[in-house]
Amino acid sequence: MIVLLIVLAVLISGYFHYRLRKRILDACLLDDEAIRLLRELPGAASEALKWGLLLFFGGIGLIVLAFIPYKAEESPLPYGVEALFLSAGFLLYYGISWRRKS
Repeated sequence: MIVLLIVLAVLISGYFHYRLRKRILDACLLDDEAIRLLRELPGAASEALKWGLLLFFGGIGLIVLAFIPYKAEESPLPYGVEALFLSAGFLLYYGISWRRKS
């Protein structure tokens, strides 16, 4: 259910970003402010990079958990390890996107 909602949100967000870009281009209002706005909107490539990095680091976190001994019923260790790997993926994405804008 959660995955379905996430996919739906990504599709709706992408559709509305497409509509906004199309309206700006159709209105022929291409001054410096409009060009800056178009560059700041997230594109399909950055969305694919973000989700690719998150899934990659999430998978690495699950693989690492397979080699760490812990009691599944008592230990919060799996949540912490997975959160660390996912946050590392987010930080890597943020660093890559920040370099692209500079």
